[in-house]
Amino acid sequence: MQLRYSFRVYPTAGQQQSLARAFGCARVVFNDGLRARQEARENGLPYVSDGDLSKRVITEAKKTEARAWLGEVSAVVLQQALADLNTAYRNFFHSLSGKRKGRKVAPPRFRSRKDNRQAIRFTANARFKVLGNGRLRLPKIGDLSVRWSRPLPSAPTSVTIVRDAAGRYFASFVVTMTQDETLPPVESEVGIDLGLTHFAVLSDGSKVAAPKFLRRAARKLKRLQQGLARKQKGSANRRKAVVKVARAHARVADTRRDWHHKLSTTIIRDNQAVFVEDLAVAGLVRTRLARSVHDAGWAQFTAMLEYKAARYGRTFARVDRWFPSTRMCSQCGAVSSKVPLNVRSWTCPCGAIHDRDINAARNIRAAGRVDLNDRGAQIRPGAIPAPRGEAVTHRKLTPSPV
Repeated sequence: MQLRYSFRVYPTAGQQQSLARAFGCARVVFNDGLRARQEARENGLPYVSDGDLSKRVITEAKKTEARAWLGEVSAVVLQQALADLNTAYRNFFHSLSGKRKGRKVAPPRFRSRKDNRQAIRFTANARFKVLGNGRLRLPKIGDLSVRWSRPLPSAPTSVTIVRDAAGRYFASFVVTMTQDETLPPVESEVGIDLGLTHFAVLSDGSKVAAPKFLRRAARKLKRLQQGLARKQKGSANRRKAVVKVARAHARVADTRRDWHHKLSTTIIRDNQAVFVEDLAVAGLVRTRLARSVHDAGWAQFTAMLEYKAARYGRTFARVDRWFPSTRMCSQCGAVSSKVPLNVRSWTCPCGAIHDRDINAARNIRAAGRVDLNDRGAQIRPGAIPAPRGEAVTHRKLTPSPV
């Protein structure tokens, strides 16, 4: 299993200039490759293969006066920029043909030096190295100071240097886990109903309050956004105000991510099987609840549950989003009419009085237990997630006989 480990790095002023040069060269190679393929399509020429494209925009371009400065950065950085372009085209074509499931993928677009996120990647061919003193040595950049929060479990296969909108630098290592990290088995299983009033309601009756990190920082963000709006476009003060806004948003995102990590680790450690509902987040963010949905971060949280379950030998499954978890009685199985959002508890004709969220969590657990499922719920098992930008394999699960 492949995992990412991200650490903050602190380049010197000279190293920041070298990184900016590498970011620019990778961006130019990506845009040149995209432009070459677009021109070939407009002129009715065959699709430019990966090898021909690399030869044209890297090898031959270095010999020209207009692109001679491409030789100032590592060749691996330029090759990885083209690899990203090839992956983007592959995803686009697979989306058109139906090989790629989910929402349609747009064709690649040109990168800009004004993009909030800049990144370059070094593979093993670049011979990057973590030195004994804890510094990260990168070709044609130097030895970067890294703040290590934990040791790497194995030798990294690649490292990505990222500069975010707040001006922070990170080193993201990809490592392959070979050791068995399976946790001791436990008997408990849990169904989770995600919501806005309570972030998560568990089938055992416990409720996790929604922290609402974005709402709590709304006043400060509003003040910073107002200050940004008053700055003249193109001025140095406006650039400084942009960084301040980006840092405030990054602080909210980091706090939310840390909280998600702690909660997901606790749930995975205490339960042998975890079941959640497959929510239509893309549709919910187009409603009046969009800000609250973004603030909750359900997709990030469920993704953490998914990969941690695979890493530690737990079971994870998603229940179909059309399963009537709220309207179904968890005791007799009767399905009532639609329950409005303002109704937080309801009584079943069998006499059972249900808390709306706890009842839904219990139904999700019952539907998720494939071996004990007696209601015919459609279960779509989650795939083991690979690092961002890499493909994953979706394994089909044969429904158990009723």
